[in-house]
Amino acid sequence: MVLGSLTILTMMLAEFQADTSATLASAMADRDGVQAEYNARSAVNLSRLLIAMEPTIRQAISPLFMMMQRQPPQLPVWEFADRILAPFNDKDANQSFANSIGVDFGSGKNLGLPTGKFEVDIVDEDAKIDVNLGASNDIAHIRLAKELMGLMGPPQYDPLFQQRDVNGNYNDRLAICAAIIDWADVDETAMNCDTQSQQAPISAGVEDAYYQLLPVKPYRRKNAPYDSLEELHMVRGVTEDFWSTFVDPDPTKPEKRVMTVWGQGAVNVNSANAQTLLGVVCSGAPTADICTNPAQSSLFLMGITMARGMTMGAPLFGATGDFISMMKGEGPLGGIMKGMGMTPVKFLSEADFAKTITTESKVFSIYAVGVVKGYKRETRLRIMTVVDFRNASPLQSLLPTGPAGAGGLPPTGLPQQQAGAASSSQSTPIVQPATGGNVVYFRID
Repeated sequence: MVLGSLTILTMMLAEFQADTSATLASAMADRDGVQAEYNARSAVNLSRLLIAMEPTIRQAISPLFMMMQRQPPQLPVWEFADRILAPFNDKDANQSFANSIGVDFGSGKNLGLPTGKFEVDIVDEDAKIDVNLGASNDIAHIRLAKELMGLMGPPQYDPLFQQRDVNGNYNDRLAICAAIIDWADVDETAMNCDTQSQQAPISAGVEDAYYQLLPVKPYRRKNAPYDSLEELHMVRGVTEDFWSTFVDPDPTKPEKRVMTVWGQGAVNVNSANAQTLLGVVCSGAPTADICTNPAQSSLFLMGITMARGMTMGAPLFGATGDFISMMKGEGPLGGIMKGMGMTPVKFLSEADFAKTITTESKVFSIYAVGVVKGYKRETRLRIMTVVDFRNASPLQSLLPTGPAGAGGLPPTGLPQQQAGAASSSQSTPIVQPATGGNVVYFRID
């Protein structure tokens, strides 16, 4: 009987220990998950502040450019977010940043994360081709069609459009271009992506019933703007090979992405990668040598990559005219490209092409990963946030121009009447656009 009692007690103790261990592990996992989430949220908020500070930083260095009779370009501070935000990260990142600039942050307050760390990557969405132009007007449709055909046009991609998809259908460049635009436009008229002829109509009859004839789970076109980039997987012709070539070549490096659904329309020539720039140039000059000759395309890609490597992140072009001049073989950069053997580009219309490019970005994606290390495990949580700064008010508008609470002047950017009303009636706040931009997409993985 004693042995039986000991056996029963041992089994009860083992079961109790297993239940307790499982409960403790679950509680610790939940705790680490919450900490990782808020580490990532901290990275998102700091990144929004960093982007909002860029105009202030640009204004501080404007005298240097005034001496050169140039306007200061937008500074790509987002490309160095992981280093700039290091003082707010964990102890190792904080110390590494302090050693690199020779500053001691020991006396600083509220710096660093007591538990875990964050990893942050800010991606310029205006450096991509915006497929949501298909949800806009007819002029935007034509612009997107030219950019897509310019992107897919080089002959080295011919084998990609000679394969059957999973349903046994062939999809050429014109069909895929039309499918991407027709998915987002609001009508039932098929798009004509034949950009070789300036007189080409913008429509090619009624949209077909391709999606409704699918053998497995048929569906209809959305006929509304894309909500996320993954929605492109539902579009005709967007196979895995097409995705890895023209949409997202490397999922681990979102800055290499070629397409977006959140951009402002124009492509930033200072931050777009070489492949995207090639597609944009070919949209304005489809018969140029760099669009029809693979050797010329390779020279262009290599030249852009080398030029950016020499500037170490500094913007190459102060204005859109500088980029157009380079492609025409004019100016210092144009001379370098000609010296490499690249044929100058002749655009169909420089004025129309200038409307498709820009040198200032307004929409950014923030990829923040919160990390918490535990015993023999690591908890990671990723937040993706897309922030639109097009209507964001500058930081200076929030700063008072006089002593606070001592009869100082009202905050800059506010009319005197509004400032007086705000001081006399504190119960009626003044609604202003968010300084840190407006969040248009948010996802937790």
